[in-house]
Amino acid sequence: MELFLRANNNEGLAIGEIKSALLESIKGRELKRVLIVPPDFTRFHSNAGMITSIYYSELTDRGCEVDIIPALGTHEPMTKEQCSEMFLNIPYKKFIHHRWRDDVVRIGKVPGDFLSDITDGIWTEPIVCEINKNIMNKEYDLILSVGQVVPHEVIGMANHSKNIFVGCGGSDMINKSHMVGALYGMERMMGMDHTPVRKMFDYCAENFLSGLPILYVLTVTTAPGGRIQTHGLFIGEGRKTLTEAIALSQSKNIDFVDRGIKKCIVYLDPKEFKSTWIGNKAIYRTRMAIADEGELIMLAPGVSKFGEDEEVDRLIRKYGYCGRLKVLEFFRENEELQMNMGAAAHLIHGSSDGRFAVTYAVKNIDRSQIEEVHFNYADYDKLAAKYDPHTLAYGWNRMPDGEEIYFIPNPALGLWIDKGKFKNKKASRENG
Repeated sequence: MELFLRANNNEGLAIGEIKSALLESIKGRELKRVLIVPPDFTRFHSNAGMITSIYYSELTDRGCEVDIIPALGTHEPMTKEQCSEMFLNIPYKKFIHHRWRDDVVRIGKVPGDFLSDITDGIWTEPIVCEINKNIMNKEYDLILSVGQVVPHEVIGMANHSKNIFVGCGGSDMINKSHMVGALYGMERMMGMDHTPVRKMFDYCAENFLSGLPILYVLTVTTAPGGRIQTHGLFIGEGRKTLTEAIALSQSKNIDFVDRGIKKCIVYLDPKEFKSTWIGNKAIYRTRMAIADEGELIMLAPGVSKFGEDEEVDRLIRKYGYCGRLKVLEFFRENEELQMNMGAAAHLIHGSSDGRFAVTYAVKNIDRSQIEEVHFNYADYDKLAAKYDPHTLAYGWNRMPDGEEIYFIPNPALGLWIDKGKFKNKKASRENG
C-alpha cells in the first residue's frame, strides 16, 4: 500500500488527519502480533512517539500483541521516564532495548565490488549485514518502521531502512557504514538522496528484507518554538515512500542562509543532548553555513560525557576531535580504532579541521576534559546569560552590543548551507 499525506498549510497535519491515515494503513489486516520500530528520544521531535502510541492503542484494542524496539543504534537505552514522555500510554515492559553488540543475527553481506562501484573506489571490502534478532522473528505479522526523514551526516537523508540496518543493526554495519560516509565526505552527502551509504542500505533492503512484512511510516517535521509540526506523512512498503518524503524534507529542513555565519549559537536541549556523540549534530548540520574563521558555540547544559557507549566514550577521550588527517593516522596505527570504525568516523565528523572554532558551553563536564578532546570550553551559565536560548529568535539576531549572531534552537531538525558557497560548488560541478 501507499498512503502519502502533505499538509496544505504551514501548521502541519492535524492530529485527526494523522490518526485517520494510520488507521487506514492497518485496515483489513488480520494481525495477532506486531513489532513497532520507532526512533529513540534523540528524535523526540519526529512525532514518532504519538504515531507509535496511536498504533499501540488501536492494535491492542483489537486484541493484538504489540512489542516496541526503539532504533537505538549505539545510543544508550531509553529510560522509563523518556519512554513515558515520548510514547505516552505504552507500558515500559513492552519496550525491547536493542544491544548492537549482542542481540543481532547475520542476514547477508554487501559485496566489495558493489561498494567499490558506489564509493568511486574509496571502499572495497564487503560489509556484513546484521539486524536485531526480533525483527527476524516470523511470529510478527507486521513490522511498523516509524521514523523521521531529515538531513543526515552519514547517509544524506535519514530513515527508511536506516532504522533497521543502523538503528537495529550490528557492529559491522554500524561501524563500516559510518566510516564509508566519513571517507566519502559528509559535505558531499548531507541533504542528498542516493548517496553511497543510502545505496548500500537500498541493496540490503532489496536483497535481505524482501520477505519481511515491513511497513514504513515516515514523517517530515519541524518544531518552531518546540512545537512539533508534521508537514508530511508517508506510509508504504517500497522505496517510493522514502523518495516522496525526501523531496518534502529537502524543502522543509534545509535552510539556505544568505551569507556565511560568523558566529552561530546552537542550543542543545538537555532532554535530548547528553553527550558530544549526539551534540555534535550541531557541527555536522551547520558546517556548510559557517564562515571561514567563524565560531560555533553550543549551549549544552545537559552534556556530561562524550560517547553513548562506554568503550566509544573512552576512545573519544583518548584520541579527541583532532581533525580528519590526524584521525586517519591514528586509525592506521591503532587496532582499537580499526575495531571501532564508527568511533573513528565520529571523530572525523566532529572536527572542523581548523576552519572554524568549536566551543562547548557546559555545566556538567570539566574544562580540562573539553579541551583535551580539542574543543574550546565555556561556562554555560555565563554564555547563556549573554545568549539566552529562551529569548533569542531563530535565525539572525542583533545583540545589544551590535554583535550579529545566528541562532538555531535544535540542530537535529535541519541542515544549514551558505547559499553563496552552494551556488559556487554547483557551478563548479556543472562546469567540470
